[in-house]
Amino acid sequence: MAQYKYQQFLKYNSNAAFDVLHLPGATTPYSGIYRCAVCGKEDVSTENHPLPPQNHHQHPPGSGPIRWQLIVSH
Repeated sequence: MAQYKYQQFLKYNSNAAFDVLHLPGATTPYSGIYRCAVCGKEDVSTENHPLPPQNHHQHPPGSGPIRWQLIVSH
């Protein structure tokens, strides 16, 4: 889970971009920290570059496919 120490460096934003689930390898819409909606693994991705691919990490059978969700943007 993403963490922070100094609240003044982060700002709340209700942008719908934080609600979208993205496929592995899709083009990153915003630079930031992305979290797998199934297992919680996090990674950083840069705008206009691919999100981590399907083989980035594996889920146990039956737990669902990898889907990336923006949790902190720049």
